[in-house]
Amino acid sequence: MHFVDAKGILTAHNGNAGMNIYRGCTHGCIYCDSRSKCYQFTHPFEDIEVKQNAPQLLEAALKSKRKKCMIGTGAMSDPYMHCEEQLGLTRKCLEIISRYEFGLAIQTKSDRILRDIDLLDEINKKAKCVVEMTLTTYDDELCSIIEPNVCNTKRRIEVLEKMQERGIPTVVWLTPLLPFINDTVENVSAILNECVRVGVKGVICFGMGVTLREGDREYYYEALDKHFPGLKDKYIRTYGNSYDVASPRSKELWAVFNRICKEGGMLHRPDECFEYMNDLPEKYQQMNLFNL
Repeated sequence: MHFVDAKGILTAHNGNAGMNIYRGCTHGCIYCDSRSKCYQFTHPFEDIEVKQNAPQLLEAALKSKRKKCMIGTGAMSDPYMHCEEQLGLTRKCLEIISRYEFGLAIQTKSDRILRDIDLLDEINKKAKCVVEMTLTTYDDELCSIIEPNVCNTKRRIEVLEKMQERGIPTVVWLTPLLPFINDTVENVSAILNECVRVGVKGVICFGMGVTLREGDREYYYEALDKHFPGLKDKYIRTYGNSYDVASPRSKELWAVFNRICKEGGMLHRPDECFEYMNDLPEKYQQMNLFNL
Protein backbone atom coordinates (compact mmCIF):
# COMPACT_ATOMS: atom_id res chain seq x y z
CA MET A 1 0.00 0.00 0.00
CA HIS A 2 1.01 3.63 -0.38
CA PHE A 3 -0.14 6.82 1.32
CA VAL A 4 -1.45 10.06 -0.14
CA ASP A 5 -2.84 13.31 1.20
CA ALA A 6 -6.21 13.74 -0.45
CA LYS A 7 -7.61 17.17 -1.30
CA GLY A 8 -11.14 16.17 -0.31
CA ILE A 9 -13.02 13.18 1.04
CA LEU A 10 -16.76 13.77 0.49
CA THR A 11 -18.64 13.81 -2.80
CA ALA A 12 -22.17 15.20 -2.88
CA HIS A 13 -25.03 13.03 -4.17
CA ASN A 14 -28.75 13.85 -3.96
CA GLY A 15 -28.42 15.76 -0.71
CA ASN A 16 -26.22 13.09 0.87
CA ALA A 17 -22.48 12.42 0.66
CA GLY A 18 -20.15 9.59 -0.25
CA MET A 19 -16.55 8.84 0.63
CA ASN A 20 -13.84 6.32 -0.19
CA ILE A 21 -10.97 6.11 2.30
CA TYR A 22 -9.05 3.56 0.24
CA ARG A 23 -8.54 3.05 -3.50
CA GLY A 24 -7.96 -0.45 -4.87
CA CYS A 25 -8.73 -3.73 -3.13
CA THR A 26 -7.14 -6.91 -1.78
CA HIS A 27 -10.25 -9.12 -1.70
CA GLY A 28 -9.33 -10.60 -5.09
CA CYS A 29 -12.89 -11.02 -6.41
CA ILE A 30 -12.56 -12.32 -9.96
CA TYR A 31 -15.38 -10.15 -11.35
CA CYS A 32 -14.50 -6.77 -9.78
CA ASP A 33 -15.73 -3.86 -11.92
CA SER A 34 -13.43 -1.43 -10.08
CA ARG A 35 -10.52 -2.93 -12.03
CA SER A 36 -11.94 -1.43 -15.24
CA LYS A 37 -9.66 0.95 -17.11
CA CYS A 38 -12.30 3.67 -17.04
CA TYR A 39 -11.39 4.32 -13.39
CA GLN A 40 -7.86 5.27 -14.49
CA PHE A 41 -5.78 3.55 -11.85
CA THR A 42 -2.17 4.70 -12.05
CA HIS A 43 -0.98 2.02 -9.63
CA PRO A 44 -1.51 -1.76 -9.34
CA PHE A 45 -5.00 -2.54 -8.08
CA GLU A 46 -3.74 -4.47 -5.06
CA ASP A 47 -1.33 -1.65 -4.11
CA ILE A 48 -3.91 0.13 -1.97
CA GLU A 49 -3.93 3.90 -2.08
CA VAL A 50 -4.55 5.11 1.46
CA LYS A 51 -6.02 8.56 2.01
CA GLN A 52 -4.14 9.04 5.24
CA ASN A 53 -5.74 12.41 6.01
CA ALA A 54 -9.30 11.10 5.53
CA PRO A 55 -10.35 11.59 9.18
CA GLN A 56 -9.13 15.20 9.26
CA LEU A 57 -10.86 15.97 5.96
CA LEU A 58 -14.07 14.33 7.12
CA GLU A 59 -14.16 16.23 10.39
CA ALA A 60 -13.59 19.56 8.61
CA ALA A 61 -16.38 18.72 6.13
CA LEU A 62 -18.92 17.67 8.75
CA LYS A 63 -18.17 20.71 10.89
CA SER A 64 -19.13 22.96 8.00
CA LYS A 65 -22.36 21.15 7.06
CA ARG A 66 -25.49 22.91 8.29
CA LYS A 67 -27.78 19.93 7.61
CA LYS A 68 -27.36 16.37 8.71
CA CYS A 69 -27.31 13.74 5.96
CA MET A 70 -26.39 10.13 5.27
CA ILE A 71 -22.71 9.43 4.60
CA GLY A 72 -22.17 6.50 2.26
CA THR A 73 -18.98 4.48 1.93
CA GLY A 74 -17.88 1.24 0.29
CA ALA A 75 -19.32 1.69 -3.20
CA MET A 76 -15.94 1.69 -4.97
CA SER A 77 -13.55 0.32 -2.37
CA ASP A 78 -14.32 -1.87 0.63
CA PRO A 79 -13.72 0.02 3.89
CA TYR A 80 -12.77 -3.24 5.62
CA MET A 81 -9.90 -4.54 3.54
CA HIS A 82 -6.91 -6.19 5.19
CA CYS A 83 -5.07 -2.88 5.71
CA GLU A 84 -7.89 -1.56 7.91
CA GLU A 85 -6.74 -3.97 10.63
CA GLN A 86 -3.52 -1.98 11.05
CA LEU A 87 -4.61 1.49 9.96
CA GLY A 88 -8.08 1.82 11.50
CA LEU A 89 -8.99 4.76 9.27
CA THR A 90 -12.55 3.53 8.77
CA ARG A 91 -13.03 3.33 12.52
CA LYS A 92 -11.66 6.85 12.99
CA CYS A 93 -14.11 8.13 10.38
CA LEU A 94 -17.00 6.32 12.06
CA GLU A 95 -16.06 7.96 15.36
CA ILE A 96 -16.30 11.36 13.65
CA ILE A 97 -19.65 10.52 12.02
CA SER A 98 -20.97 9.46 15.42
CA ARG A 99 -19.61 12.56 17.16
CA TYR A 100 -21.35 14.89 14.72
CA GLU A 101 -24.48 12.71 14.65
CA PHE A 102 -24.66 12.09 10.90
CA GLY A 103 -26.17 8.97 9.36
CA LEU A 104 -24.18 6.18 7.75
CA ALA A 105 -24.68 3.66 4.94
CA ILE A 106 -21.67 1.34 4.81
CA GLN A 107 -21.07 -1.44 2.28
CA THR A 108 -18.65 -4.36 2.72
CA LYS A 109 -18.01 -8.07 2.17
CA SER A 110 -15.89 -8.46 5.29
CA ASP A 111 -16.63 -9.61 8.82
CA ARG A 112 -14.05 -7.06 10.01
CA ILE A 113 -17.02 -4.72 10.28
CA LEU A 114 -17.92 -6.52 13.51
CA ARG A 115 -14.93 -4.82 15.14
CA ASP A 116 -16.86 -1.58 14.82
CA ILE A 117 -20.33 -2.81 15.75
CA ASP A 118 -20.23 -0.65 18.88
CA LEU A 119 -19.83 2.47 16.75
CA LEU A 120 -22.42 1.35 14.21
CA ASP A 121 -24.87 0.81 17.07
CA GLU A 122 -24.02 4.27 18.42
CA ILE A 123 -24.57 5.92 15.04
CA ASN A 124 -27.85 4.07 14.57
CA LYS A 125 -29.12 5.30 17.95
CA LYS A 126 -28.07 8.90 17.32
CA ALA A 127 -29.16 9.07 13.68
CA LYS A 128 -29.34 6.07 11.36
CA CYS A 129 -26.96 3.32 10.23
CA VAL A 130 -27.53 0.89 7.38
CA VAL A 131 -25.07 -1.97 6.87
CA GLU A 132 -24.88 -3.25 3.29
CA MET A 133 -23.43 -6.69 2.59
CA THR A 134 -22.67 -8.21 -0.82
CA LEU A 135 -23.68 -11.86 -1.26
CA THR A 136 -23.00 -13.83 -4.43
CA THR A 137 -22.90 -17.58 -3.74
CA TYR A 138 -24.08 -19.80 -0.91
CA ASP A 139 -21.51 -22.45 -1.86
CA ASP A 140 -18.45 -22.00 0.39
CA GLU A 141 -16.09 -23.77 -2.02
CA LEU A 142 -17.24 -21.63 -4.94
CA CYS A 143 -17.02 -18.51 -2.78
CA SER A 144 -13.34 -19.27 -2.09
CA ILE A 145 -12.73 -19.27 -5.85
CA ILE A 146 -14.63 -16.16 -6.94
CA GLU A 147 -13.97 -14.12 -3.76
CA PRO A 148 -10.74 -15.70 -2.51
CA ASN A 149 -9.48 -13.25 0.12
CA VAL A 150 -12.63 -12.46 2.06
CA CYS A 151 -14.93 -14.34 4.43
CA ASN A 152 -17.52 -16.67 2.93
CA THR A 153 -21.22 -16.02 2.51
CA LYS A 154 -22.29 -17.95 5.60
CA ARG A 155 -20.01 -15.78 7.74
CA ARG A 156 -21.43 -12.65 6.09
CA ILE A 157 -24.92 -13.88 6.95
CA GLU A 158 -23.76 -14.21 10.56
CA VAL A 159 -22.68 -10.56 10.37
CA LEU A 160 -26.17 -9.61 9.14
CA GLU A 161 -27.66 -11.59 12.00
CA LYS A 162 -25.51 -9.80 14.58
CA MET A 163 -26.54 -6.44 13.12
CA GLN A 164 -30.18 -7.46 13.39
CA GLU A 165 -29.66 -8.34 17.06
CA ARG A 166 -28.51 -4.76 17.62
CA GLY A 167 -31.42 -3.31 15.66
CA ILE A 168 -29.12 -2.08 12.90
CA PRO A 169 -30.94 -2.33 9.54
CA THR A 170 -29.27 -4.25 6.71
CA VAL A 171 -29.43 -4.29 2.92
CA VAL A 172 -27.98 -7.04 0.74
CA TRP A 173 -26.48 -6.61 -2.71
CA LEU A 174 -27.22 -9.79 -4.69
CA THR A 175 -24.57 -9.26 -7.32
CA PRO A 176 -23.09 -10.46 -9.55
CA LEU A 177 -24.65 -13.68 -10.76
CA LEU A 178 -22.02 -15.11 -13.08
CA PRO A 179 -23.48 -16.96 -16.09
CA PHE A 180 -22.89 -20.73 -15.93
CA ILE A 181 -21.30 -20.40 -12.46
CA ASN A 182 -23.61 -19.15 -9.68
CA ASP A 183 -26.73 -18.24 -11.70
CA THR A 184 -28.89 -21.05 -10.38
CA VAL A 185 -32.30 -21.13 -8.75
CA GLU A 186 -30.81 -23.12 -5.87
CA ASN A 187 -28.17 -20.47 -5.18
CA VAL A 188 -30.50 -17.47 -5.42
CA SER A 189 -33.15 -19.18 -3.29
CA ALA A 190 -30.66 -20.18 -0.58
CA ILE A 191 -29.29 -16.65 -0.27
CA LEU A 192 -32.69 -14.96 -0.27
CA ASN A 193 -34.20 -17.39 2.22
CA GLU A 194 -31.34 -16.63 4.60
CA CYS A 195 -31.95 -12.91 4.08
CA VAL A 196 -35.56 -13.40 5.11
CA ARG A 197 -34.52 -15.46 8.12
CA VAL A 198 -32.13 -12.83 9.50
CA GLY A 199 -34.48 -9.90 8.86
CA VAL A 200 -32.77 -8.10 5.98
CA LYS A 201 -34.60 -4.87 5.14
CA GLY A 202 -33.99 -4.94 1.40
CA VAL A 203 -32.14 -6.67 -1.44
CA ILE A 204 -30.57 -4.79 -4.36
CA CYS A 205 -30.23 -6.57 -7.68
CA PHE A 206 -29.75 -4.66 -10.94
CA GLY A 207 -29.62 -7.70 -13.17
CA MET A 208 -29.20 -11.44 -13.27
CA GLY A 209 -25.71 -11.40 -14.68
CA VAL A 210 -22.43 -9.51 -14.59
CA THR A 211 -20.97 -6.46 -16.32
CA LEU A 212 -17.61 -6.69 -18.09
CA ARG A 213 -15.49 -3.97 -19.62
CA GLU A 214 -11.88 -3.33 -20.53
CA GLY A 215 -9.57 -4.16 -17.65
CA ASP A 216 -12.21 -6.07 -15.73
CA ARG A 217 -12.95 -8.50 -18.58
CA GLU A 218 -9.32 -9.56 -19.04
CA TYR A 219 -8.88 -10.27 -15.33
CA TYR A 220 -12.13 -12.22 -15.22
CA TYR A 221 -11.22 -14.30 -18.26
CA GLU A 222 -7.83 -15.18 -16.75
CA ALA A 223 -9.69 -16.47 -13.67
CA LEU A 224 -12.07 -18.48 -15.86
CA ASP A 225 -9.12 -20.13 -17.61
CA LYS A 226 -7.59 -20.99 -14.24
CA HIS A 227 -10.66 -22.25 -12.39
CA PHE A 228 -13.26 -23.08 -15.08
CA PRO A 229 -11.41 -24.46 -18.15
CA GLY A 230 -13.29 -23.87 -21.39
CA LEU A 231 -15.75 -21.38 -19.94
CA LYS A 232 -13.98 -18.31 -21.37
CA ASP A 233 -14.56 -19.59 -24.90
CA LYS A 234 -18.23 -20.13 -24.08
CA TYR A 235 -18.47 -16.53 -22.87
CA ILE A 236 -16.82 -15.22 -26.03
CA ARG A 237 -19.15 -17.26 -28.23
CA THR A 238 -22.24 -16.24 -26.26
CA TYR A 239 -21.55 -12.60 -25.40
CA GLY A 240 -18.69 -11.32 -27.55
CA ASN A 241 -17.48 -8.06 -26.00
CA SER A 242 -20.84 -7.11 -24.49
CA TYR A 243 -20.82 -4.93 -21.39
CA ASP A 244 -24.03 -6.45 -20.02
CA VAL A 245 -23.54 -10.21 -19.68
CA ALA A 246 -26.94 -11.56 -18.70
CA SER A 247 -27.64 -15.06 -17.46
CA PRO A 248 -29.62 -17.23 -19.88
CA ARG A 249 -31.74 -18.07 -16.82
CA SER A 250 -32.60 -14.44 -16.10
CA LYS A 251 -36.36 -14.78 -16.47
CA GLU A 252 -36.52 -17.75 -14.12
CA LEU A 253 -34.18 -16.12 -11.59
CA TRP A 254 -36.15 -12.87 -11.56
CA ALA A 255 -39.33 -14.81 -10.85
CA VAL A 256 -37.67 -16.50 -7.86
CA PHE A 257 -36.18 -13.21 -6.68
CA ASN A 258 -39.48 -11.32 -6.80
CA ARG A 259 -41.44 -14.13 -5.16
CA ILE A 260 -39.15 -14.68 -2.18
CA CYS A 261 -38.63 -10.96 -1.57
CA LYS A 262 -42.35 -10.25 -1.67
CA GLU A 263 -43.24 -13.19 0.54
CA GLY A 264 -40.44 -12.25 2.94
CA GLY A 265 -41.47 -8.60 3.12
CA MET A 266 -38.13 -7.31 1.82
CA LEU A 267 -37.69 -4.20 -0.31
CA HIS A 268 -36.49 -5.39 -3.69
CA ARG A 269 -36.74 -2.58 -6.21
CA PRO A 270 -33.44 -0.65 -6.38
CA ASP A 271 -35.20 2.70 -6.13
CA GLU A 272 -37.00 1.57 -2.96
CA CYS A 273 -33.78 0.35 -1.39
CA PHE A 274 -31.85 3.51 -2.22
CA GLU A 275 -34.70 5.70 -1.01
CA TYR A 276 -34.60 3.84 2.30
CA MET A 277 -30.81 4.04 2.62
CA ASN A 278 -30.67 7.73 1.71
CA ASP A 279 -33.47 8.81 4.02
CA LEU A 280 -32.41 10.33 7.32
CA PRO A 281 -35.23 10.80 9.85
CA GLU A 282 -36.47 14.38 9.85
CA LYS A 283 -35.39 15.16 13.39
CA TYR A 284 -31.72 14.70 12.40
CA GLN A 285 -31.76 16.74 9.20
CA GLN A 286 -31.56 20.12 10.93
CA MET A 287 -28.70 20.80 13.31
CA ASN A 288 -29.66 21.85 16.81
CA LEU A 289 -29.53 25.64 17.13
CA PHE A 290 -27.00 25.30 19.93
CA ASN A 291 -24.62 23.54 17.54
CA LEU A 292 -24.69 26.23 14.86
